[in-house]
Amino acid sequence: MFRSSFNHRLAQKYVSSFPLFDQTYSIQKLYHKDWLSPNEVVKIFNNLEPNSVLPMLNHISKRKDYKPNEPLFTVIITKLGQVKNFGAIDDMLKLIKIQKSIRISDEFFYNVMKIYGNVGGLSNKVIETLFNMPEYNCWPSTKTFNFVLNFLVCSKKFDELHNVFLGATKLGVEIDACTLNILIKGLCKCGRLEDAYQLFDEFPKQRCKPNKQTFCTIMHCMCEKGMVDEAFGLIDRMEKEGISPDAVTFNVLVSGLQKQGRIDESIELLDRMRLMGCDPNKGTYQEVLYGLLKSKRYVDAKKFVHRMRSKSLIPSFLSYKLLVLGLCQENMLGEVDWVLKSMVSVGFVPRRGMWRTVVEKNISRHNALNIVSFCEIVKGLAN
Repeated sequence: MFRSSFNHRLAQKYVSSFPLFDQTYSIQKLYHKDWLSPNEVVKIFNNLEPNSVLPMLNHISKRKDYKPNEPLFTVIITKLGQVKNFGAIDDMLKLIKIQKSIRISDEFFYNVMKIYGNVGGLSNKVIETLFNMPEYNCWPSTKTFNFVLNFLVCSKKFDELHNVFLGATKLGVEIDACTLNILIKGLCKCGRLEDAYQLFDEFPKQRCKPNKQTFCTIMHCMCEKGMVDEAFGLIDRMEKEGISPDAVTFNVLVSGLQKQGRIDESIELLDRMRLMGCDPNKGTYQEVLYGLLKSKRYVDAKKFVHRMRSKSLIPSFLSYKLLVLGLCQENMLGEVDWVLKSMVSVGFVPRRGMWRTVVEKNISRHNALNIVSFCEIVKGLAN
């Protein structure tokens, strides 16, 4: 009777956002004398709320059938990560190190580092965990090592990035193309284009080959620095390496041309892509359209929208909005009618500000015919 009452009070203490039945049933099972297999324990902890896993771990560790293992600690650390209890995660890692009987895999540490990094933003803990792995008789895989490098690049921890990379040999990590691509991305992000370019020479030394991502990253950096023609030169190098440029590659070049106001060249590039056996995608067309709109070439932009629609591609809502407002600003009201109808046909609803501009322009020009046409569009929307 006493045990039943105690179990009920304990369950009520730790039940919160988790399903009531699962939470209560799981806690009560931990207090039964029935033998629990390791898999059953993992399932029970999966049903616990994050704040209850430590008290329940303390309890179950006193049971005779307690057999700590990696799946159990993976669940516990994941739960602690959900409530950002990183101090408790530190304690769990210390506990695992003491219990020599537990075999821990690379995947376990990969999960821990993702929690430290993606949830907590704790770059120091990510690096510390990586270099502490051998103390657990576990060595990082290339995948885990690359995760740390990429996290440091995304966090702009470029000094730490270099130090971690130098530790690859110490950790027994085999460098691959992904590793070098991450380094190139990091160098490009901090503006060290020449150093990034020199890493091309490292690929054969590491028995690796550069891929599309390698070239795209450097080409993007070149375009950001206004070196668009130099970026085009890498297309030839790609072909020599046996790599066929894809739409993403050309989109980088199109974007670079747009930033320099070289709109006609970006349009010509669409035809060049097809000759090279690469079909432009929606992103390619959209980038060209934005360039035309930015250059206030509204008539050409309208023709380009027609070209996109003929290929079943839908321009963005912002493109339509800029085109309508631009045509109104230039008093090209005869062109607005088709654009509005095209906009409505793809499911976009012109907003109040856009309609106000259109109507005001037509009223100021006394263009009753166009106003009637616009009213017909509004009527179509209502239906």
